[in-house]
Amino acid sequence: MTDHENSHAPEAATGPATGHATGHDAIAAARTALGIEFGSTRIKACLVDADDPSTVLAVGSHEWENEFVDRIWTYSLDAVRTGLQAAYADLVADAERRHGIRPQSFGTIGVSAMMHGYLPLDEHGEAIAPFRTWRNTTTGAAAAELTELFGVNIPLRWSIAHLHQAVLDAEQHLPRLRSLTTLAGYVHRLLTGRSVLGVGDASGMFPIDSSTKGYDAELIARYDALAADRLPTGSVADLLPEVLVAGEHAGELTAEGAAYLDPSGELRPGVAFCPPEGDAGTGMVATDSVAPRTGNVSAGTSIFAMVVLERPLGGLHHELDLVTTPAGDQVAMVHCNNGASELAAWAGLFARFSAASGAALDTDAVYDTLFREALDGDSDAGGILAYNTLAGEPIAGLTEGRPLVVRTPESRFTLGNVVRAQLYGVFGILALGMRVLADEGVALDRMFAHGGMFRTAGVAQRFLAGALDAPVSVSETASEGGAWGIAVLAAFTGSSSDSPVDLDTYLRTAVFGTFAFETTTPDPDDVAGFASYLDRYRSGLAIEQAAVDAMPLEGPAA
Repeated sequence: MTDHENSHAPEAATGPATGHATGHDAIAAARTALGIEFGSTRIKACLVDADDPSTVLAVGSHEWENEFVDRIWTYSLDAVRTGLQAAYADLVADAERRHGIRPQSFGTIGVSAMMHGYLPLDEHGEAIAPFRTWRNTTTGAAAAELTELFGVNIPLRWSIAHLHQAVLDAEQHLPRLRSLTTLAGYVHRLLTGRSVLGVGDASGMFPIDSSTKGYDAELIARYDALAADRLPTGSVADLLPEVLVAGEHAGELTAEGAAYLDPSGELRPGVAFCPPEGDAGTGMVATDSVAPRTGNVSAGTSIFAMVVLERPLGGLHHELDLVTTPAGDQVAMVHCNNGASELAAWAGLFARFSAASGAALDTDAVYDTLFREALDGDSDAGGILAYNTLAGEPIAGLTEGRPLVVRTPESRFTLGNVVRAQLYGVFGILALGMRVLADEGVALDRMFAHGGMFRTAGVAQRFLAGALDAPVSVSETASEGGAWGIAVLAAFTGSSSDSPVDLDTYLRTAVFGTFAFETTTPDPDDVAGFASYLDRYRSGLAIEQAAVDAMPLEGPAA
């Protein structure tokens, strides 16, 4: 899902320049906060100055990809280990290049990852089934039953939906199940020995009671009655990680954890950890949007919008998830399984064309050329539709996806319209969900956007403003995403004992005080053009379903 970032993101995040002595001294004294995030295409590490978290001291990254194995989207846990170690080693090398010192300790560490999914563990903390990511849509029966039971929307990707589907299917691993966690919780447990989650990540496992900032006790009881003797423990609560809020201490790096993160042996144990969080929460932190009436859009392999609510919604909507900020405040989430991956595939096609023509362009130049061409396209993309559905899309009722470009004979088939249609397609399902929020009367003061596709100034940001019919702001950190966000949360944990403040105040005063944001207001022609596009897009979903039916995937059904 932040990265859920695409190939247009930079090799490593960048931050304000720091003097050699300042960075060297902060690293030597361990006055630093380290953030590590497992995005969908990249594992990133980001080191910040704990006294000024807006100052990035070093970065590291490692590319990886999900696998489609036996019709399940997954990442191997061996890839988790090797990727984590590679990203950390890259960060250490970057610190040495920039500041002449290799970190041996940190003030605090935080781990973030893609939310949701299913990662079941036995009594020894070993996985007893392949990790099932947020991208899987095989839990329809369970999600529907739980939504009716709880009276709140339970999306297909939530951990409780995956667990209940395993219960319904009587999967063989269930008798050995002793705990359930997310990817962030799994890595945090390996490094600290503690089974805990930040409340934002936990809210994608099981519904949270915002008054207690823990799992909803009434819904726990309802599920226990439903599952009865089909679970290997007395209560589903016994399987779930302990819930913590931003600023709380979440354990310390053990000797085993230090060796797991840094096989070289240089890293010393004993470093404090903040609660592990999901990429949605770190995206909110990275865009200073944790207060009511603020929101953000994160675009990468998936795309999702987070809007912090000032009051409860009036009803249940299958297009909306109710999750929380890292501080436990309620958030309406519009989550789409498909983001910019198909756009990246088209960019790769044009990159290859440029190379074959003898005038090769690098990736950034290809994106810049295509995006600029889209500005000359018609406001409604000339009647062309683009579906970016590599995977299923629950909001649209699609259990599987087939990427499509569709046009009629009278469509205006130009490069600008094709690219604009692809950009509009990234925002299509998201816009359907955001229309539901608008109908609920949810007000927004600020909407921020981040992710690699916003690096080309003034294009994707402008089209998103037209799609939402709302101003959209982008900061200079738009492509940095969650690794920096979890580093900021780690710094917040380290600072909370000195002068306790709430997370919103900390972000506004200690982190974003000097940040500049570029805000784009909606262009009326874009608003009208996208509305016309969206009407056709909604009607064209029938074509998408027909393509799924006509072009079955190879391999056995899940």
